Amino acid sequence: MDTVIPYLDLKRLHQDTTQWLPAATAALQSGWFLRGEQTRLFEQEYAAYIGTEHCVGCGNGLDALTLILRAYKELGHLHDGDEVIVPANTYIASILSITENGLAPILVEPDWNTLQIDDSLIEQHITPRTKAIMLVHLYGICAYTSKIAEICKTHNLLLIEDNAQAHGCTYTDENGTVKRTGSLGDVAAHSFYPTKNLGAMGDAGAVTTNDQELANLIRSIANYGSGRKYVFDHIGRNSRMDEVQAAILRSLLPMLDKRNACRKGIATQYYNNISNKGITMPRNNRDSVFHIFPIFTSHRGELQQHLKECGIGTEIHYPIPPHKQKCYSEWNSLSLPITEKIHSEELSLPCNPYMTDEEVKRVIECLK
Repeated sequence: MDTVIPYLDLKRLHQDTTQWLPAATAALQSGWFLRGEQTRLFEQEYAAYIGTEHCVGCGNGLDALTLILRAYKELGHLHDGDEVIVPANTYIASILSITENGLAPILVEPDWNTLQIDDSLIEQHITPRTKAIMLVHLYGICAYTSKIAEICKTHNLLLIEDNAQAHGCTYTDENGTVKRTGSLGDVAAHSFYPTKNLGAMGDAGAVTTNDQELANLIRSIANYGSGRKYVFDHIGRNSRMDEVQAAILRSLLPMLDKRNACRKGIATQYYNNISNKGITMPRNNRDSVFHIFPIFTSHRGELQQHLKECGIGTEIHYPIPPHKQKCYSEWNSLSLPITEKIHSEELSLPCNPYMTDEEVKRVIECLK
């Protein structure tokens, strides 16, 4: 059967062109395509949304992570060979940014119940070379805990957030104060790849922080190392958000919370109605923005084929964990059983703001 319910249909997501086309057209007609008013305004509006003082647009999410670590090296907070604790189950971009900067990733297993880094395992991995923890809010679930904050304070560690999958996700502390991911640590990286909850129509990324010196340095490094035209204080690179993407993101940002609410509604239906002894679902985290809705089964191939025959598209996030990839062959012999179980059993269900109740019910019925 042809796919009736695709995993993600970007054309359908953006079918209401009145939401974004006028902004994109105006940016194109302005004749100013880089480092202009649209980027400045998006940075201002996104910082306000996240809850930070600064936002710096850049080329993509990997660049955002890489620029953060590079800037910390320029500031003398990190040095070649320093260790960065990172979850073992993550998209490889998190780890690529660490090794690209000559730093050492220290892989820590996740908690099976939360799918996020297990904060009870972090301290046993800390050495005199450990200088930072990189949290990854994987699947749109908040990875931050008060224990992680205390560990960073005790050991004087930087806390870096990879917020690529969690636009709009929140954390509520013991006093009831609500903050958004991307504002919880010292600095955060964001990806606006088209499939994200807040997605551009091309590549784009950003860094958010309350550290003005860090923000200024990242902006300079991302612009060839230049703070003033033709004056280069740093050996930089080219990583800039273009005006069209900034205009599109500005037009979509006001709809983010509503779209996330739609995702949460679909997830609630899945949690309340999927009943199959062969399927495990992660603990329901109501603060999640469900960028990905993962289920787990030891019969993933058969289930994926069954859903395909029902006309339902799925994805696997991700089939091979980072420590088993050829590019990190030195880790291939590592045994990380929880990470390996997640990557061998995970199957992602459609969970998108345009889905109808009938489509959600069809997914549920096919899973039964």
